[in-house]
Amino acid sequence: MDGGAFGAGKAGGAFDLHAFIRQPHTLLRLLSWLFAIVVFGSIVNEGYINQMDETQEHCIFNRNHNACNYGITVGVLAFLSCLLYLALDAYFPQISSVKDRKKAVLSDIGVSAFWAFLWFVGFCFLTNQWQASKEEDNPLNEGGDAARAAITFSFFSIFTWGLLTFLAFRRLRDITFQEEYNTLFPNSPSLLP
Repeated sequence: MDGGAFGAGKAGGAFDLHAFIRQPHTLLRLLSWLFAIVVFGSIVNEGYINQMDETQEHCIFNRNHNACNYGITVGVLAFLSCLLYLALDAYFPQISSVKDRKKAVLSDIGVSAFWAFLWFVGFCFLTNQWQASKEEDNPLNEGGDAARAAITFSFFSIFTWGLLTFLAFRRLRDITFQEEYNTLFPNSPSLLP
């Protein structure tokens, strides 16, 4: 991709997968997607246990079903959100209007900041419930590694989504510059290729 408005290629140009994969926001979004899979996958797979004398399964996080439900819900929705914004990132170079690009980046800022907040809440909630878990509720220590993996990758997700927010702010700054440039110099050639 040739340089264009804040790293976007020429509108209407051919899609370059290699250049798309190498962009920082694409790498972070793929990493966030992977972290979401680890969180909800580990809770779904090993997050519910039962004792020998019980038939009903309980959440490994202090027998609090809300903790497991929160981890699964946030993980699945973050997974879907990553897919949606990966598709938007792939389509982004085809958007020729600066105003439409600005709307896309503003939505990216809002969604990324929202997910960073939800992952922070999830990390605090899962950590608190894991700390409050009683050893007699899980004498064989089943699912302990899965619970720690969910907590760890919830923590990592805070930073990946936070960095995505930062990168979206940088993209917004570049779009705002392009918009102001077009306003100040209407007859000059656009910075957009």
